[in-house]
Amino acid sequence: MQRSASAQWQGGLTTGKGALSTESGVLSYNPYSFSTRFEHGNGTNPEELLAAAHAGCFTMALSAQLEKAGSQAEQLNTTATVNLEKVETSWTVTSIHLDVRGKIPRGDQAIWDKATAAAKSGCPISQLLNTIITMNATLDV
Repeated sequence: MQRSASAQWQGGLTTGKGALSTESGVLSYNPYSFSTRFEHGNGTNPEELLAAAHAGCFTMALSAQLEKAGSQAEQLNTTATVNLEKVETSWTVTSIHLDVRGKIPRGDQAIWDKATAAAKSGCPISQLLNTIITMNATLDV
């Protein structure tokens, strides 16, 4: 079984803004930003919210890494897919896969690769999870 959620982001970490959506539609382009995250539904499930949390956290971390590298994101889109499987007698989140697409000034692949790797390992939700996290990262030029 898979659950998924997506995050979009435009701009820098503290001045940018994004939107979260979940597979069920309970969250549908719900806004999020640095301010709503750090200063101030029916029908969803923990795995879907985990996917939304991971997609949002990773995308913001990526925005911060890119900004730190002097390459503020023009557009970032991340989908996190949580795999929930029955292992022996209990349900277990066995992995999370991140699909991320982005556009940055000059389309610098080295900056993109370094930033996506740092965001994947440095995002607080990634650090929290004790599961396999895979990723495809595509830079649009």
